[in-house]
Amino acid sequence: MSPEFRIFVNMENQDLNIISELFVGRFGASPVEVRQLEGAGSSRRYYRMTGADGSHVIATVGNSVKENEAFIMLDRHFAKQGVKVPEILAVADDRMAYLQTDLGDTSLFDQLAGARRSGEWKADDVRLLEGVVKDLADMQLDGIGDIDFSMCYPLASLDRSGVMWDLNYFKYCFLKAVLPEIDEPRLEAEFEKIADSVLTGDVPWGFMYRDFQSRNVMVHDSALWYIDFQGGRRGPCLYDIVSFLWQARAAYSDAVRGHLLDVYFKAVCEKTGMSEKTLRNNLPDFVLFRTLQVLGAYGFRGYFERKSHFIKSIAPALRNLDELFKQCDFLHLPYIREVMRSVIERDKNKESKQRTTLRVKVQSFSYKVGYPADDSGNGGGFVFDCRGVTNPGRFDQYKPLTGLDKPVIDFIESNGEMQFFLDNAFALVSASVRRYLERGFTDLSVAFGCTGGRHRSVYAAQHIAERINRELGVEVELCHRERNIHAILPAR
Repeated sequence: MSPEFRIFVNMENQDLNIISELFVGRFGASPVEVRQLEGAGSSRRYYRMTGADGSHVIATVGNSVKENEAFIMLDRHFAKQGVKVPEILAVADDRMAYLQTDLGDTSLFDQLAGARRSGEWKADDVRLLEGVVKDLADMQLDGIGDIDFSMCYPLASLDRSGVMWDLNYFKYCFLKAVLPEIDEPRLEAEFEKIADSVLTGDVPWGFMYRDFQSRNVMVHDSALWYIDFQGGRRGPCLYDIVSFLWQARAAYSDAVRGHLLDVYFKAVCEKTGMSEKTLRNNLPDFVLFRTLQVLGAYGFRGYFERKSHFIKSIAPALRNLDELFKQCDFLHLPYIREVMRSVIERDKNKESKQRTTLRVKVQSFSYKVGYPADDSGNGGGFVFDCRGVTNPGRFDQYKPLTGLDKPVIDFIESNGEMQFFLDNAFALVSASVRRYLERGFTDLSVAFGCTGGRHRSVYAAQHIAERINRELGVEVELCHRERNIHAILPAR
């Protein structure tokens, strides 16, 4: 590694070696900085690599050669079609890693945060969304004869096994977690009806993006760019527009969603000659199927892996389903309607109770990466700077460890300065917690930052979170951002 190399965070040594070789092969020099980017639901690992001239690229390390090859094939296809996708800059010989252009950090989801909070969708917001749904129709239907679907991963085409896998994912990872007593034969029979509708309905088939949502659309250089289509395959086009417009936390108004459907249907009908009425008649079953599928993903990532982002997505997904049941009777699926109405009502009752209680979100973070986002929508809270406390990271024996490891804990606690710091922080936080409880507030943010988000801030966040939960009895959401660790400490 070059002597100019500065830092790498959350890095697996094998990954570092692989992507550094790719970088040198492409640019003729080693990177000066490599930083792992926070992942979401994927096990793929992403790194931002910085060259000596300050330019950036993204390195992707996957777990499957076939998945990587699928992405590379589709990326090159879409680039030829004129779709804005990242350029593949270098590919490892074993196809397990590749470099691509860096599209920045602003997703469409981020870009529209203000509209979601206010509920006011401005003309510029709507025009941006119109461009997305028109691009979707182009990606799905233009030049699909040039796609080698046999390379798609894990399936070349959506089939019955794929539909049933998604529905059973919903059953085992979500439904049985919240409603253990179900009539499985009745449920399976209605799953078969959904599969029939999705696979044989009178809708056009083309490229199915599979995870077409606003977090997979980047806003870069005032243009829309598309990422994370490695799971794409041949499939019914309605699946993707439903994925986009019924995304759980997108919070599109009914008027905006209806307008975007009009724009999309017009584009598809012009390309296929199909009637808009036929597309609309088939839409409800796709909305139901996709919503059940994402509830399965949210259940697994949220209930089992305890990732807070996915737990927070469950309630808006259920609200989408509630609205769908009000608009469509689903007489052909009486049991699914029955059990999901029960789940929705339970969630409404639970949410009503929860909104009278307080959740404190405690985070650790690195100042080098930036301040943590406030996803409650309220803003404010506390940010404490731990950099005045002696840094264990200055000593070689502690560098690979974190503030959760005993040697680091012993070091931090050895001189009492962290305890003094935390006692003062707790005094401030506890006063606000008590006041928030009196006033019926629901969210308070508390964050601890240090240089790398590894030692001091992790120790501080962990201990304050446990103390708030233990002494004040409120629910605490704990997030060590740079360590990708999330936990919920239930109210006592």
